[in-house]
Amino acid sequence: MRTCGIAIIGLGLMGCSALHSLARRGADVLGFDPLPIGEARGSSHGSCRVYRRFNFESKAYTELSDRAFAGWQALAAASGKIILKPCPVLEAGPPSSKLVAASRAAAMREGAIGGPANGAEANAAFAAFNLPVDWDVVVQESGGILMAEAALQAFREGLEHRIIRAAARITPTPAGIRITTPDEEVMAEQVIVAAGPWIANLVPGLAPHLTVTRQAVGWFRPAKPETVRHGAFPIFILEGSRGMIYGFPDFEGRGVKAAQHDHGPVAGPDQWGPPPFDDELEPVSATLGELIPGAVGPIVDRDICLYTNTRRADVRLDEGNEFIIDRLPGDNRIMVASPCSGHGAKFASAIGAMLADMALDRQAEAPAAFRLDRFSGFSGC
Repeated sequence: MRTCGIAIIGLGLMGCSALHSLARRGADVLGFDPLPIGEARGSSHGSCRVYRRFNFESKAYTELSDRAFAGWQALAAASGKIILKPCPVLEAGPPSSKLVAASRAAAMREGAIGGPANGAEANAAFAAFNLPVDWDVVVQESGGILMAEAALQAFREGLEHRIIRAAARITPTPAGIRITTPDEEVMAEQVIVAAGPWIANLVPGLAPHLTVTRQAVGWFRPAKPETVRHGAFPIFILEGSRGMIYGFPDFEGRGVKAAQHDHGPVAGPDQWGPPPFDDELEPVSATLGELIPGAVGPIVDRDICLYTNTRRADVRLDEGNEFIIDRLPGDNRIMVASPCSGHGAKFASAIGAMLADMALDRQAEAPAAFRLDRFSGFSGC
């Protein structure tokens, strides 16, 4: 039976980042994943994700964002690839919007506030917008477009010999963690499980604390292409009457990518199809038509993303919609990484390094905000 020091189950952005970090530190590590880069499944598929330095979801994120930014810069320098395209992030909502207030507060703590502050100023700065003039607005100049597929390729570069292209299951034994694939068994001293929406199938006890939802994504042929090109138009997150809508400038010549950030219908981990129907994308197209008329147009492409979010925590209270980074209570040889929640991708370079720290130092712990003991199902272990 083959052996290794650390096995990683799932090689999306989190798993690949951990593989890259561990291999660079000389660890005996193997990664397992049946999906090739570019496969239209998995939480990390597709070309791009949003990078925000300041995040309305949690105060815990700014330090993580800064560490991730340094990680993306280092990955770009080492690989020669473009990993993070600079692009401002504009967040907007009705007066007293909690979204805008939280992001503005995070930016103000760092003394990094500026740009349009209301709808009228945003409309003047970016011709594609038609925001209500009294809306609250905050613009982060330190944002960017994370080139997700390029990052995956860079993380894996030179590590093909450490990657086993197969689905895997884990079985704890006194001698180690047995990794079983259709073709072989491998015994590992430790395991990092970073399997996206499939994670609850691999780690007992997680299922009651996680929800997987189907998220519809569309690409829209813009009515006024010159107003939504990269360099003239920001990433946007809008808290409108049809929910929270986010999107990108047309930086690929493919159209404006946009989606609803609010949770879609509950789904299983293998429910990637069919492509989103027009009614699933209606809140997005209607919001673009109302608030960004320069971006709206026919849907030219569509995709499904699965979010895996935590449910509300009941020990150290939080509202849920979060992720998990922790050792499994009761067996610290198993680490869990589930930042596939729709806002975790931008942190992947930092989270991979954090997982490597935990694997190489049994005393290292993840931040309390992400640990399993905030759930009563794990707090007593």
